[in-house]
Amino acid sequence: MDDIVDLVTRSLADETAAAFTERVDEQAMQLRKAIEAGEFDNEAFSVGLEIELYAINAEPDPPEPDEEEDDETVAEEDLDDDLSGSGEAAWSGSLDAPAEPEGGGGASLEPNGDGASLEPDEADSLERAGNESLEQNTAETAAEPEDSFGPGEGPSLDIDPDSPLAEDEPETPEEEAEPTVESSVAEENDEPYMDPEDWKGRLTRLPDVVFEGEANKELGLHNAEVNTEPNSFDQTGMEVQTTAVEMQTKQARQQASKHNCELVLDAMWTIPPEEGSEAYLSAHETRDGVVLADNMRQAPRYVALDNEALDHAGGTIEFDVPGYSGSFPTILFESLATSIQPHLQIPDAGAFPEYYNAAIRTLGPLLALSVNSPFLPADMYGDTDGEWLCANTHHELRIAAFEQSVNTSENPKVRVPRDLDDTTDIVGRVVDDDLFAPFLREFLHDDARAAFEDEFWEFDHKRGTYWRWLRCVAGGTPVDGASTEKSLRIEYRPLPTQPHAKDMIGLQALTVGLIRGLVVADHPAAELPWQEARRSFYSAAQNGSDADLSWVTAQGERTVDHDDIYDEIFQYARLGLAEQGVPEARIDEYLGPIEARYHAGMTPSDWKIDRVREYLDSGDDLSTAIEAMQRDYVEASRHHHAFEEWL
Repeated sequence: MDDIVDLVTRSLADETAAAFTERVDEQAMQLRKAIEAGEFDNEAFSVGLEIELYAINAEPDPPEPDEEEDDETVAEEDLDDDLSGSGEAAWSGSLDAPAEPEGGGGASLEPNGDGASLEPDEADSLERAGNESLEQNTAETAAEPEDSFGPGEGPSLDIDPDSPLAEDEPETPEEEAEPTVESSVAEENDEPYMDPEDWKGRLTRLPDVVFEGEANKELGLHNAEVNTEPNSFDQTGMEVQTTAVEMQTKQARQQASKHNCELVLDAMWTIPPEEGSEAYLSAHETRDGVVLADNMRQAPRYVALDNEALDHAGGTIEFDVPGYSGSFPTILFESLATSIQPHLQIPDAGAFPEYYNAAIRTLGPLLALSVNSPFLPADMYGDTDGEWLCANTHHELRIAAFEQSVNTSENPKVRVPRDLDDTTDIVGRVVDDDLFAPFLREFLHDDARAAFEDEFWEFDHKRGTYWRWLRCVAGGTPVDGASTEKSLRIEYRPLPTQPHAKDMIGLQALTVGLIRGLVVADHPAAELPWQEARRSFYSAAQNGSDADLSWVTAQGERTVDHDDIYDEIFQYARLGLAEQGVPEARIDEYLGPIEARYHAGMTPSDWKIDRVREYLDSGDDLSTAIEAMQRDYVEASRHHHAFEEWL
């Protein structure tokens, strides 16, 4: 732990910031020249996906012996892993995986009487007129051995698996600390430590042994992430993606089930751990001036980011949404939320702005179809009226949780990015972004800079803190038949984790197919004013399927009619998938579950709110109703294969 404190202290020192900034400027200049010279052009499109999950109790835990735990020691190699994120992330290919530890003094979700408004301030101190230098890009994490993260956002504070910060191979400590939960089978005389009904479905910490398989570590001790390797965007690649999502989530969940845990495909946990949600998210200690959150992975990079954000916020960070207003001594409340993050690599660097700007216009419509986090943990609402909350809560609280947890600096880092004018703008935006928790390569490595990722190590580290809801990633590992390590990709960050693998595959296909289809058809979607695209996004976060959306049709006409908008959303997604050689029958299988929820007028968030209302109508209090809904959600996800089957 002393080594972590030392690294964090060095990271936050003024001399580190100065040296780091100088190196980032030099590396950015090289990147601009390489992009302009065509070195980031590639053969074909590629795709990949990151999926975040959280853990709940799977069966009653036996009482734990009352023993004092020894302080953990941190090995040098583990410190390297901590900074890199996970060792093997979703994108070992040219598409960096976001698992990310790569996602204002106030948040852009401003309070408005009933809670936080999702609409950012018009002044948007984040956006500098005429100079989008503060815009986009984040990195992710890869699987780390001890206390590192796996890719993933959040909205996580992720690092790209393809980042220079990520190790080529995850290292496994020679000795692993005893997991919090060890046995999957209770001894004959063991009893649950609380009433089984109260215990059922509560948030729990994951033992390290769970991460020996497909799962990667994430920000919270209860978090995990799985990532698909990037594949070429074609029929075969999409088949491989489908299999990978299904098999890797299954394997990760099976591994967790051996240790009394269940990994849940959901966007926000709502049944609190035994000590209570606020206590769990606030628990921390301070060593030599460094705050260490008890339930955060003790990765130096995460600890440094936490302390940087806290310093900007004056020591505590406010969180304000309908029905709840409070403050936290750590950014860990960001770990309330989980997401999925599709990646799309663009082979023609010159065309990158066209794809990116079109993608910005899809943020509102796609988020409105996928919302899945309308409730905080039940014990955070106090005496809030249940009926009022059901009518006023935001349908996607993940947006608020991530923005408010890290938007503590002068120029908030999490927001809807501005349009790109030129591909090299993606470099300048990272350079001009507020500096958070820099590290120098020699803090972790003493070898020479030999590979591409070594050459741009500091730039990639800063890109890992460039959180935008849509961000660009420059560089990654090669994808057979598609790209070299020099590539450009879009990381699509606002989508919440869905109830089933089939739903997540459907959203991945919808996202990448739509972006591809809009551009290949020369659709005028990007003519929608940026301000309208941003407004649509925050309306979707607040109102879900009832969002006030805006769109420009293929005829160049503005519309707010949902049928007109979604007719084109699905039409052009189909076109994009077909353009990449995906057969019509498979396109129907991919998009069918998402089209079904649209035609039924029911999102996972709508289902949750309706379920809570049913329990309230039957006489339950709000806390009981939310927890009952959550158990129903978990049960339904076990017994169905797609959300459409719930309807």
